[in-house]
Order: sequence, then C-alpha cells, then structure tokens
Amino acid sequence: MEPSARLHSFDNLRAILMWLGIVLHVAINHTTGPSALPWRDTQTTPLADLVLLFIHAFRMPAFFILAGYFVALLVARQGYQGMLRHRLRRLALPFAVFWPILIVCTTLLMLVYVHLMAYGTPGIEVALLAKKSKMGSPFNTMHMWFIYYLIWFCVLTAVLAPAAARLPRGLRARIDALFRTLAANWWGPLLLAIPLALIGSFYRAGVLAPNGSFIPNLSELVHNGLFFVFGLYLHRHQDFLFPLLTARGWRNAAAGCVSFVLVLGALKSFVANPHGLAHIELVVAFLYNLTSWLWSLALIGLFLRYLPTQNRVLRYVSDSSYWVFLVHMLGTVGFGALLFNQPFGPLTKMALNILATTAACLVTYQVLVRYTFIGVLLNGRRQPKAVQTGVPAAVEPK
Repeated sequence: MEPSARLHSFDNLRAILMWLGIVLHVAINHTTGPSALPWRDTQTTPLADLVLLFIHAFRMPAFFILAGYFVALLVARQGYQGMLRHRLRRLALPFAVFWPILIVCTTLLMLVYVHLMAYGTPGIEVALLAKKSKMGSPFNTMHMWFIYYLIWFCVLTAVLAPAAARLPRGLRARIDALFRTLAANWWGPLLLAIPLALIGSFYRAGVLAPNGSFIPNLSELVHNGLFFVFGLYLHRHQDFLFPLLTARGWRNAAAGCVSFVLVLGALKSFVANPHGLAHIELVVAFLYNLTSWLWSLALIGLFLRYLPTQNRVLRYVSDSSYWVFLVHMLGTVGFGALLFNQPFGPLTKMALNILATTAACLVTYQVLVRYTFIGVLLNGRRQPKAVQTGVPAAVEPK
C-alpha cells in the first residue's frame, strides 16, 4: 500500500467511535457507581455501568491509535510542518471556536439538571453545581479533552520526530524491530499493558479517568501517548501489520472478551471490599488496559476486513461525526434533564435519550453544518448539495 493512501476502513471506525460517545454519555446519567460528574438520574441500572465500562475500554485507545496513524499519513503527504499547520487548522481552530460556546451551554444545562436533582423543578442555582461536582475547576476541556491532548501530541510530533530521525540508524532500526515484535506477537499486548497498569493503579478501581484540566497531566500524556505512538508506527509498518491484524481480528476480539470478564470479576471484588485484596487496583488496571489493546487491535483488523469502503450511509456518518463529537453532550445532558421527572425506567430513559440526541445531532448537522462554513471549518470542505454522498473521495483527515 502506498504510504499516503487513504483508508476508508479507518474513517468508518473513527466515525463510529465518535458516535458511540452518545451512548457512553447517556449511560453516565444512569450509573450506580461513583461519578465525578455532578448530574445523575434517580433511575439507575448496573447495565449503564457495564455499558460505560465496555465502551470506555476501547473507544479512546482506538481513537488515539487512529489519530497517530492519520498524523503519520499527513507527515507522509505534507511533511512535519505541513502536518502541524493542517492539524492546528482542523483541531485547534475548532477547539478555540466551539469550546467557549459549549462550556457555557453545557454548564447551563448541568445547572438545570442538578436543580432538578435537588428540588425536583427546573432552575439555576450555581452553588449546587459546586457542591455536587468533583471535577475541580468548571473551566475545563470537558469531553473535548481528546482534541486538546491530540493538539499537544501533534505539536510534540512536529518538534521531536525530526530530532528522532537524527538518531543513529542502528538505534532507529532496533526501535522499529521492537515495535514490530510487540505488534506481531500474541504476548505484545501483555507487555504494552504493563506501563498503563502502573499508571492506572494510582486511580480509583484502577481505571484512568481524564481530569479535563488545561494543564496537561503527565499520567494522561503517557497513557494516551502510548496509543498515539503505536498509531504512528502502525502507519510505517502497515504493509506488514495490516494483513496480520486482519487475520487475527476475531481472535483478538475473543481474547479481549476473556480479559473483560476478568475485569468485571476483579471490579466486583473491589466493590465488595476495596481493601480486601492487595494491589487490586494494579490487577484491574492491567486487565482493563489489556482489554483496551486487544479490542483496539481487533477493531482495526475487523474494519480492515469487513468495512474497507464507504457507502452513502457510512460516508454520511463519517462526515457528520466531528460535529456529533462536539455537540452531543448538549443532547445527552439536556434530554437527560427533560426525562428526569418522567415516570420511565432507566432503560427506557436511556433509549429515549440516545434516540433524541442522535436525531438532534443529525438534524443540526444537516441544517447548520453540512452545506455551510461550519462544515468547512470542521471537515475542510463544503458539501455541494448536488453531490451524491455515496461516491468515495480521498478526504483529508478530520
């Protein structure tokens, strides 16, 4: 494969991962366990905890692998400076434009939600949010922390990669060989999970959670950066690794399921007696990050195998995914507040919220984004209304 060739399978995977944010953030409304977020419906279910744990295991790890791959793709096309200009235009500029709007709107919706929780009626009382929130400063990156860290990774790549290219050729060859060995062998994910487990062991229940701070957190930089660097090397060794990952897709998926079941068992023990087993956080962190590696590699292989092209639906999902990623929290929080006093069970509320948020995202994308300057800001192009969306095109990375 040419080093600058476009992979629609990765566009499809990235888009679906973005859309899964709706399901994940709806589930947060109904979890039974502790949450750093200040809002929660009175109707809770363990299924919401399971959905949250399941999606969180692979969504961001796979995201960062794909992000690293696309950054390497841009470097192959435009060089390091060209890549940085492209990423700043496509990531930093939308962040600067949308973050102030989203922080204000999301905070207002959260205030209404916590007022409903406290008094049963809509309203705004700022002190309530401060009492219930465990997130620290309200001026945080919110769910856009992924974009914020990706900007940092792009800058670091542009600064450090040229210097790394000046390392002795023998050392660079050994690093490449190490990556190929880890990526190609069944025990590679076991080793890759070890540094992430050490980081995760310092977090409650062994699961790293982003703090949303504008000051980059070293643990989050290392944790997410390892997946990002894997994506950089994946692009370099794609001719070798793509057939391998494709062939092992179902095996990695099954191994990840076994690891995830072990995670659930370890978490059950932790919840029952947090101090009953020595180093339980380390055990959970290792198993959970092993699941992340296995499922991320499985998704890459399975999408390469089964979804290598785009049809009208997948292309539309891909085109709309950036917008959905940015605004979906307004829907999950807003519709969660609307459903708060409704006499429905948690599963019904979750289903209604997912459907309503999905519909709102699609309608606003079609009306406000697809054919407007906002679409140009997010996707680098304005969709002509007469164009058939099912025609594949070598679009730039979002």
